[in-house]
Amino acid sequence: MNSQKTWILCCFFNFLIACVFGLLMRFMYLFPLDFLNYSFLLHAHSHVAMLGWVYLIVYVLVVHFFIPKEKSQKPIYNRLFWLTEFSVIGMMIAFPIQGYALFSIIFSTMHILLSYVFCRLIWKDCLRDKSPSQRLLLASILFMILSTFGVWCLGPAVSTLGKQSAFYQIAIQFFLHFQFNGWFILAILALFLKQFQGKIDEVKFNKFYFLMVIATLLTVCFPVRWFIENDVLSYINGLGILLQLGAFICFYKMLKPQITHFKKTLDKTTKIVYGLALCSLFLKVGIQLLTIFPNLAEVSHQIRNFVIGFIHLTTLGIITGFLFGILLQNKMLSANSSILKIGMKCFISGYILTEVLLFLQGWFFFFGKGSIPGYFQSILIFSILLVLGLILIMTSLRNKKQEPISR
Repeated sequence: MNSQKTWILCCFFNFLIACVFGLLMRFMYLFPLDFLNYSFLLHAHSHVAMLGWVYLIVYVLVVHFFIPKEKSQKPIYNRLFWLTEFSVIGMMIAFPIQGYALFSIIFSTMHILLSYVFCRLIWKDCLRDKSPSQRLLLASILFMILSTFGVWCLGPAVSTLGKQSAFYQIAIQFFLHFQFNGWFILAILALFLKQFQGKIDEVKFNKFYFLMVIATLLTVCFPVRWFIENDVLSYINGLGILLQLGAFICFYKMLKPQITHFKKTLDKTTKIVYGLALCSLFLKVGIQLLTIFPNLAEVSHQIRNFVIGFIHLTTLGIITGFLFGILLQNKMLSANSSILKIGMKCFISGYILTEVLLFLQGWFFFFGKGSIPGYFQSILIFSILLVLGLILIMTSLRNKKQEPISR
């Protein structure tokens, strides 16, 4: 088994574990388990999903698409991958047992330090072609570094003001905002752009790039506003959201001339997965536009179902959707496998059904209607589809004959 296939399997293993943690959390609402701490499990779920699945699969694809073959074969990339996986396994074990404590902090700090090594390597080895996809990738890496400043503020925040302080909460939100909206989404869009063979209009790309970077910087005001009462923050966030809308309009215009040809090169499963990713992206922009209205901005973070629904929309819909599309398009996942097709259907069904239920329950709370009958039982059953889908996708990957992968 070649190292790339092993890497991909390893990323899917992390994703499966993160989903199992999520399933356990939903199980605990119905059948409390005394030996498991819910909030510890939540930390494990979020860290493994973010750092074990999204970060590492982006690592694999960035090395594959952006690093020249002779440089990507260097032992440093393989060593760095397995060291990073070691830190993820450390978090996988430490978080459910002790939550935020000595060992989990050691492993998560180790992950950040290794991510700096990754940034340095990419900066050094990346093709110096100044193409749109490469510029987007380098911007995403700068956002990743920026996001970690939030983590380094956590220690001083706890020791001076405590965990309940606004400073501590803002530091966490700063990290999450720039990880998701800066590093992950820009890296995914860079990888997606790399799939287009034709020439990309530089003028349209520059508009998209400029608007997207400014919008990402401005919209950090949204989570900050939860802890600091100031209308100026709402106005800055509103401007950021409108710029983001403008950025995606430019993005669409930039790719429009190539869309028909691009679609012709894809098989049915890949089209469905990309379609899901783009619909999720459209929904995310739409939801963020709604938060311009103050009363909706207020409930968006007070009603937990909305928060979880939005996080899953970003991670499972947009990020994972694009990642699955890229893996399928480049034959890293076998689109011809019947096991994979069933797995994808299970995963997508689980994602859509849990999202609908989460947002529906959120609206029930918003209108004071209480709980949806059978809500916890239904969401548990729908979550099983996500886990089952991933197991089937991994099975198809294990059985897959190695095919030549386009580069």
